[in-house]
Amino acid sequence: MTPKLNVVPFVSVDHMMKLVLQVGVERFLTELSAYVEEDFRRWESFDKVARVAAHSDEGVIELMPTSDGAAYAFKYVNGHPKNTRDGRQTVTAFGVLADVANGYPVLLTEMTILTALRTAATSAVAARHLARPDSRTMAIIGNGAQAEFQAIAMKALLGVDRLRLHDIDLAASAKCARNLEGLGFDIRICASTAEAVEGADIVTTVTADKQNATILTDNLVGAGLHINAVGGDCPGKTELHADILRRAAIFVEYPPQTRIEGEIQQLAPDHPVSELWQVIDGRTPGRRDAAQITLFDSVGFATEDFSALRYVSDKLVEAPFFEELDLLADPDEPRDLFGMLLRAAA
Repeated sequence: MTPKLNVVPFVSVDHMMKLVLQVGVERFLTELSAYVEEDFRRWESFDKVARVAAHSDEGVIELMPTSDGAAYAFKYVNGHPKNTRDGRQTVTAFGVLADVANGYPVLLTEMTILTALRTAATSAVAARHLARPDSRTMAIIGNGAQAEFQAIAMKALLGVDRLRLHDIDLAASAKCARNLEGLGFDIRICASTAEAVEGADIVTTVTADKQNATILTDNLVGAGLHINAVGGDCPGKTELHADILRRAAIFVEYPPQTRIEGEIQQLAPDHPVSELWQVIDGRTPGRRDAAQITLFDSVGFATEDFSALRYVSDKLVEAPFFEELDLLADPDEPRDLFGMLLRAAA
């Protein structure tokens, strides 16, 4: 996609939905996962910094920037769990992809839907490297906005086809089951976390409350389980009992960020963890045996947004679901910006 000098392709929520539906949700997640994995393999080429966060009693607003030297990307994202009381999303986002050579943005897009997709894609990439190869049953604890995306991504990449759903709000589980009906899953709504986890190969925790919580306790975690901890994503917010962390082999995206925001904020600063990119690149072992407990302490990192923006930009070549946004001033003479204003008045 080569935009005009004075306009930027803008993907609205409506356009994003049309793009995802034209590609197909499962195919979209599969292709996006390939972009995520490719960028993890070239991890060392990226500028990396923990996200810039503005915390309040009500939630958090964050900027997540990165660059590979050729392209620059950032995402603006919030997390406000109480928003659902007012009929608003807990998480909303938008993102920008820019050309490092000239500084011009080449894409502006909604990222509320796209973040759910890239989070699920990253979870599935991690699980493919860390879960037992025969994993087919997943328990999802927390059945809100991200649950369906997580399920479909795990099906697409690992063949997961049995779901055990639990949420303290039964309506959320019913919503999730209804949305996934007909997509090839055996679905059971469970009355407790213990019921959901029993017999599961993968447990995904993806709750929204902004607090230290114990969604999963140590006595529920048996040998060979892979835990995909998605909900803990800011200081003071966790989902797992600390004893689970002490038993598990822990894998993270970017340790300086995860030690502040992830499950491992409960542990000593020097507690050993492995970096996911090194597993994907073959530098560090992932799962060592069938009995090992593995934990992906996922908080989300800027390179994953970079991958998502790069993927969408490429897809727009064949599926032009965007509008041209008049975002950049483009005077006839680059140094005559004021003259451009005068000519507009005339």
